[in-house]
Amino acid sequence: MLRRHSMYHTSWGDRPFQKGDLKYVILGLIAEKPRHGYEIIRILEDRSHGFYAPSPGAVYPTLQFLEEAGYVSSAEQDGKKTYTITEEGRAFLNQRKDFSDRIKRHMRDLWGAKDASEVRETVIEFRRLGRLLREQHRRRVDPQKMRRIKAVLVRASEEVQGILEE
Repeated sequence: MLRRHSMYHTSWGDRPFQKGDLKYVILGLIAEKPRHGYEIIRILEDRSHGFYAPSPGAVYPTLQFLEEAGYVSSAEQDGKKTYTITEEGRAFLNQRKDFSDRIKRHMRDLWGAKDASEVRETVIEFRRLGRLLREQHRRRVDPQKMRRIKAVLVRASEEVQGILEE
């Protein structure tokens, strides 16, 4: 089974962040410029070359926490709730700069591959295959065809594993 980040071994295991790290990442993104929740999700997915996209169930409660803590404020803009860092939020980031920098280094180490365009294109193809299979599943593809497709995927997976182990 494919797991996120399985090609990247770190002391953090397969998780891109340790518990509580996401608030620093999100606050750092908002410090760059005001943002809305789905923009944060998209940016993290882009920066991870498609290997990580936080769920709305992780991002929006974090944004709510940051707002309740006084680190961000929000305003409705173009039908979206946009978050802006406050002075308290900037002070919070500055007080924890070493910790925040460590998280940024971890993100760079995890996703800052020199071959990022190749990784991105490969992930795009993998997702395209997933969409194709989901669409065919809705059409009730013949079980014999699905067995053949599965056999192709098993061979491909074994071949990819062989390439990675070279």
